[in-house]
Amino acid sequence: MRDSEQTRQKILEISADEIHKNGFTATSLSCILTRCEISKGALYHHFSNKMELGYAVFEEVYAPAFIALWQPPVQSEDPIQGLSDFFNSMSTEMSCDEVVCGCPLNNLCQEMSAVDEGFRVRILAMQQQLNKLIAENLERIEAQLKPDLDFSQIAYFIVSTFHGSSSLSKSSLNKELFNKVIKELCRYLQQLRR
Repeated sequence: MRDSEQTRQKILEISADEIHKNGFTATSLSCILTRCEISKGALYHHFSNKMELGYAVFEEVYAPAFIALWQPPVQSEDPIQGLSDFFNSMSTEMSCDEVVCGCPLNNLCQEMSAVDEGFRVRILAMQQQLNKLIAENLERIEAQLKPDLDFSQIAYFIVSTFHGSSSLSKSSLNKELFNKVIKELCRYLQQLRR
């Protein structure tokens, strides 16, 4: 990898961390410059402004990592069990601080989707991609599930419940609420079976 590509990647990684910790609006470009040990000119060589940097973090760091996190459980032989195991492992393995800090992608979506059309469009595209991934894999085992299910609707319900549990825990500073919602979500998933 060339120096320029390495610098760009470092900017994205550090920016992603800063945005997760502070939110997009409160993230300081001067803090990113200090942590990256680069000049303002080096930053602007790669990104013309903070918004362009934010879009790149979303498209190149957050969204791919989020989709990649969901792929193994959803694409497993039994996506119902895969998702249940995925959610249960988060419930038991994530620290209280991790749950309370929230999902970086969800945090950014909540902060920016209503205030910037560029973020809103990118968020919608990512949500549609995840929805399609879940719906197609549930459809793959349709014979094992109750009849007349709307897989797209179920996929949106699964993701919104997961994000809602994360938001609830973050706003209340209480991991136990996350655990309770996840337990109910897993029960819902198992009830999709015949």
